[in-house]
Amino acid sequence: MTAPDISFEFFPPQSLEASFRLWDTVQTLAPMDPRFVSVTYGAGGTTRDLTRDAVATLHKSSGLNVAAHLTCVNASKVETLAIADQFAAAGVTDIVALRGDPPKGEGQFTPHPDGFANSVELIEALAATGKFNIRVGAYPDVHPEAQHAQADVDWLKRKLDAGADEALTQFFFEAETFFRFRDACAKAGIDKQITPGILPIENWKGARNFARRCGTNIPQWVEDAFAKAVRDDREDLLATAICTELCSDLIDGGVDKLHFYTLNRPELTRDVCHALGVVPKVDLQNVA
Repeated sequence: MTAPDISFEFFPPQSLEASFRLWDTVQTLAPMDPRFVSVTYGAGGTTRDLTRDAVATLHKSSGLNVAAHLTCVNASKVETLAIADQFAAAGVTDIVALRGDPPKGEGQFTPHPDGFANSVELIEALAATGKFNIRVGAYPDVHPEAQHAQADVDWLKRKLDAGADEALTQFFFEAETFFRFRDACAKAGIDKQITPGILPIENWKGARNFARRCGTNIPQWVEDAFAKAVRDDREDLLATAICTELCSDLIDGGVDKLHFYTLNRPELTRDVCHALGVVPKVDLQNVA
């Protein structure tokens, strides 16, 4: 099995303790030479400034290729593009362009009166600048706001046609879910990179709640396996095995790139990467 190219997603820190955790995460995972790392926004754009600061700091101090998340939530077009310009001025030219989740307490996304109505408009504006490599989200399981699976494929095609270069999928539990989606995308004429998003399950209760919120199907065998593992205090062992097997199945099916949602908890991600043959390539002393 050929080791895949990997990338990682981080959260921006919201406290001093969280800042140390982020840096520990970077130091743990940077030696595996990711092709990029991304830094998220919070729901409703709540961590916009923190994301900007974390991206700039990581870009300057880590030597990693850093991608900044950028959303349409609670900002005008001028404000959103100004943030993008700040990223570019700091040397960050990779953007993960998303519509974004509505602020807490709001049931649905409502565009800013002077803002982008959706991710396609944001992508078109970013692409028109000629400054950025643009990645977007994709949904192998039906997005909660989509009427059916084909709607997710059609919307992804619109985003890629608008100027995006690559899609990163929402996480899923079975490789066949991704393969079905990949086949549907190919049938729709999509020929750009679609990279599977992988969630190493550090905490089953949290992962299950997250899956339910974002429409990710939870197979019954996964529910049953974790229920038993939690009772037997073998949750970490099961999580490592399930995640490694999922990644191996994807690689056997022709996938050569994986994007890990680390939740700033790097140990399980590191162990899975090692099991896949991704070995450290960078001297930690150079990550300072």
